[in-house]
Parts: sequence; C-alpha cells; structure tokens
Amino acid sequence: MSEVTRLNTVTEYNNMVGQETLHPLVSVVDFAKKEPFYYFRMQLGIYAIFLKDVKCGDMVYGVSTYDYEEGTLVFVAPNQVYGFADKSEKRQGKGKALVFHPDLIHGTTLGRNIKDYSFFLYEVNEALHLSTRERAIIDDCLEKIGYELEHAIDSHSKTLIVSYIELFLNYCKRFYERQFITRSNVNKDVLTRFEKVVDEYFSTNLPTELGLPSVSYCADKLFLSSNYLGDLLKKETGKSAQEHIQLKLIEIAKEKIYEPGKSISQIAYELGFKHPQHFARMFKKNTGFSPNEYRILN
Repeated sequence: MSEVTRLNTVTEYNNMVGQETLHPLVSVVDFAKKEPFYYFRMQLGIYAIFLKDVKCGDMVYGVSTYDYEEGTLVFVAPNQVYGFADKSEKRQGKGKALVFHPDLIHGTTLGRNIKDYSFFLYEVNEALHLSTRERAIIDDCLEKIGYELEHAIDSHSKTLIVSYIELFLNYCKRFYERQFITRSNVNKDVLTRFEKVVDEYFSTNLPTELGLPSVSYCADKLFLSSNYLGDLLKKETGKSAQEHIQLKLIEIAKEKIYEPGKSISQIAYELGFKHPQHFARMFKKNTGFSPNEYRILN
C-alpha cells in the first residue's frame, strides 16, 4: 500500500493541484485548466466532492479500487483516505472538484445538518452517476460558487457560498433517490443477499461469539458501506437495516421459544444478547408479549 499524505486545509489542497486560493475555506477546481500532476493517496481534513468527466485512472478508496465513469460524483468526508493507484506518471485531470473546510459551515444550518448527507460516507463504488440534465444543474451550482469566490469577499459571501453548497447537496440527495429507483432490480438483489447474510449469521455460533449482528457486519459481507446499505433498504422497504435485523431476530426467537427444555435466558444468549432482560424488552416491543407470555399463549 502506498504512503498516505495528509492535507488538512483548502490551501494545501490548492497548492497540490496548482489552484490559486481565493478563499481559505472553500475552492472550486477545474482540472482541465490545470497542469498535469501526480495523483497519490491522501487523507483530507476537509470535505471534497469530485465530478469526473472521463476515465482517468484507478482511484483507490480505503482498500478498494474504482474506475471512474463519465459524469460521476464522488463524495469524501474529512479523515477519509483516498487517492490513485497509478502514480507512475503525471496525468491531466478532467472534471471538477469542490472542497470546503468544516469551519466554513460551523454555525450554519448546513453545519447542523451535514450528517444528513449520508453519501459522504458511501464507498467510491457507490458513486452518483449523473444524467445530462443533472450534470447541467451540478455545473450551474459550481459556477455560482466559483462566481462568489471571484467576487470580493464581503458580508454576504459566506451566506451565499454556504447556501449554494447546501443547494448542491440537496440536489445530490434527489439524484441519489432517483438512482435508487432506476437501479431497483439491483436493489432487490441486495435485499435478498442481505437477508441471506442475516440468516447465515444466526445459523452459526457467531451470535454467542460476537453478539448481535451489526449493520456494518452485514454491509461488509455485501461489499457496501453501512450508510449506503441503510439508505438503500430504507428507500426500497421503508425500514432501516437495523429494523430488518430486529425483525429477523424476532422471527428466529419465536421458533426457538417453541423448542422444549430451553429457558428464555438460554435463548437470549444463543441469539447474541449479553443480558436476557434486553432480549425480553425487544421481544415485547415487537410482539406486544414477553417471551414467557408468548410461549404460554402458543
């Protein structure tokens, strides 16, 4: 694995790509207007959104490699590692980037709601693929932010820039919802595989060894990020990934309650609960009966 370079500020990123710093906390880069430079693995202390026009090498994000498609948006949150696998020669980048420091949005509505934009924690292979009309909207948002950066900084600059970034991200929310819909067949396959992962987990000794299955465990098995899996399931079924796990847990618990000679505590431990009372509370919340009441009624 290649060495990772840390870039903490917008200015450091601008210096790396040869971009003039017009504002210390935000920058829009048009790579087509820049000199070729080496791509390398880096960890950013800032938010970054990359709009790629054409294939330009294998980008490594975490430990996965992803080859860009046309009109693709990739979102990177602070402290995530990303970069390019091939650094043997300089490359002419094509596309654009929007980078901004967390300090820019502190004290704003966007700053309070930034966690709602869960796609910042998606993997690169869960990138947003834009239609022609969507691409035009994204370009327009970037152009407006760029205009404000070229304008002399005044008392309105921060409000306008942050508003345009928020508008940009809200459009991306809409476009991701569209992508979930247009990829419905793929999503149904993910749902089927997700249920299989949960079933297989409970059919082994993993619950007693590791405890209850987590969303991150299931996502790893499906080669997805936890956020993407959760958003996909919510869009497809109306239930979160955690709710799906709980429903499967209750379904299996009902079967185990019928098994003769097993105490409720034993069932709880077999399912991965550290404390039987936690199992009892979850069971009653989902069924309206305690495990013992359910056993007697049935």
